[in-house]
Amino acid sequence: MRSPVTGIAALIILLVLIIIGYSSVFTVQQTEQVLVVRLGEPVRVVTEPGLNFKAPFIDSVISIDKRILDLENPSQEVIASDQKRLVVDAFARYRIKNALRFYQSIGTIQAANVQLTTLLNAALRRVLGEVTFITVVRDERERLMQRIREQLDHEADGYGIQVVDVRIRRADLPEQNSQAVYQRMQTERQREAAEFRAQGGQKAQEIRSRADREGTVIVADANSSAEQVRGEGDAERNRLFAEAYGKDADFFSFYRSMTAYENGLRANDTRFLLRPDSDFFKYFGSASGHSAAAAAAPKQ
Repeated sequence: MRSPVTGIAALIILLVLIIIGYSSVFTVQQTEQVLVVRLGEPVRVVTEPGLNFKAPFIDSVISIDKRILDLENPSQEVIASDQKRLVVDAFARYRIKNALRFYQSIGTIQAANVQLTTLLNAALRRVLGEVTFITVVRDERERLMQRIREQLDHEADGYGIQVVDVRIRRADLPEQNSQAVYQRMQTERQREAAEFRAQGGQKAQEIRSRADREGTVIVADANSSAEQVRGEGDAERNRLFAEAYGKDADFFSFYRSMTAYENGLRANDTRFLLRPDSDFFKYFGSASGHSAAAAAAPKQ
């Protein structure tokens, strides 16, 4: 019969073996790299994912993220080479390429973020302080970001960190400067608008004056032509009247009297203060236009 003590001892031994076995293995994930430390001293770095072994109780593992990490940098005020102040909002992306150096120099992601923020601000001031405001906001932003990344990567290499990318999200004037620039731009646009209006008014006045002058010339030419035509018509009329008078003086006199009756005896305007025996009414007393005494004289 087996002794109870033997069973308890076997159980204890089995439990100890399980603990030792559990302490001897560790798993490396796809997104991490592991630093094996023995009694405080780094032994090796494991970067491949899978199951690995270590010395139980004396070895410990430190997991370090090997993914690309984000560094959000607070907005910083930078002075450009033309002495204009800029508020720059930038961020960086980095990854830990040397876990041993990273552990020995910094140790944690939080400490790395603090250190990289200081280095990024220094690189921003160095690079952007060498160029003008227009260069930063419009002309060469891509090249400037590349220079900042190179400088930051060079300084971060000593901490086992590789800087993948640096981006300037926004680079503007401070709020008070922006308002002053906006007011100056508004004043300039208003001045240009007033100048354009003045030029347009002057051009309109020139066009209006030229049109009035041309209209006056055209009217004068038309009046001159009309007077000339009217004179030619009057001359032709007088010529015809003269020819008619030369052919038949009595008929011409009768025609002129009928025309005078038509023009003088209009509707609602037929009052005349004339003697009945006036020459104006001579054709009313005789068809020939002669008075009765003048008509009887030739008969005698």
